[in-house]
Amino acid sequence: MATELITRARAGDEEAFRELTEPHRRELQVHCYRMLGSFQDAEDALQDTLLAAWQGIQKFEARASIRTWLYRIATNRCLNALRAASRRPAKEWPVPGIEPPEPTGLSEIVWLEPFPDALLEGAIDVPLGPEARYEQTEAISLAFVTALQVLPPRQLAVLILRDVLGFHANEVADMLDSTVDSVNSALKRARAGLHHRLPSTGEHEPPPAPGSPSEQALVEKFVRAYGSGDVDALVALLTDDVRISMPPIPLEYQGRDVVARFYAAVVRPDRTYDLVPTRANGQPALAVYLRAATGVRHGAGLLVLTVSGDQIRAITRFDNSVLPSFGLPRSLPD
Repeated sequence: MATELITRARAGDEEAFRELTEPHRRELQVHCYRMLGSFQDAEDALQDTLLAAWQGIQKFEARASIRTWLYRIATNRCLNALRAASRRPAKEWPVPGIEPPEPTGLSEIVWLEPFPDALLEGAIDVPLGPEARYEQTEAISLAFVTALQVLPPRQLAVLILRDVLGFHANEVADMLDSTVDSVNSALKRARAGLHHRLPSTGEHEPPPAPGSPSEQALVEKFVRAYGSGDVDALVALLTDDVRISMPPIPLEYQGRDVVARFYAAVVRPDRTYDLVPTRANGQPALAVYLRAATGVRHGAGLLVLTVSGDQIRAITRFDNSVLPSFGLPRSLPD
């Protein structure tokens, strides 16, 4: 069947090409997202990949599978994007009338976007190579994707292809027009860099199962506290070492006391919030809407919660530009 489809696609049959590539579309999108850390950039890279594949299908020699060939194209399109793009600049604090406290630090990564869970179906349950070292759910988490973005582009590509997807070293060398020795060297450096930035195994309790009663109960407590402006109740849900980040704003706050001061400035009784549950990167997320005097609720951003046991150990806030990717409007009527 695949041979017949390839023959038809080479002859210019667009439907045959679609049948060849569509089964891999979602996983390629996730691959581009891991490489670029941006949902929108991943969408652009995916479209570039499919266009390049369509234009190059006549040269496909079937020395590797269609899937491997597509990963080769996607990886190199992402590497080109990383080399060519001037990453978007950091933004200033955007809320007039509210002065945030002094941050504990500035984030290395200011350009990051969440990935909607609705698009993960069929993308992270694909068969992996025997050398994959990470569960697919772990490798789509915000902490993992953020840590990836610090790696140099070539190390980033090698680590994803080898340790996340499980491709053999010789396959990766072929994808990158490199050698096995060069791939292995890049992988060693990438593993060291990633290990330095990811929390150690056992450092935190594992999160509850997605959608479980314990996860739902924690999210509901967070919604009630945030929506009512109850800072004490909100802070009680956080771990001692909780971290808040807010790309593309570089400010970071770490530690329950510092975060309490931050939320005392931001979550106030005179500001009425409505929170709409969704999911991002395999984690619970909440779209935040601020109610205006007219009753219209304007999108104020998206919060992605990183849960440890029955507490929240990280909150990542994104601006309202990401809401349409989750099928959510920029504002809600009265």
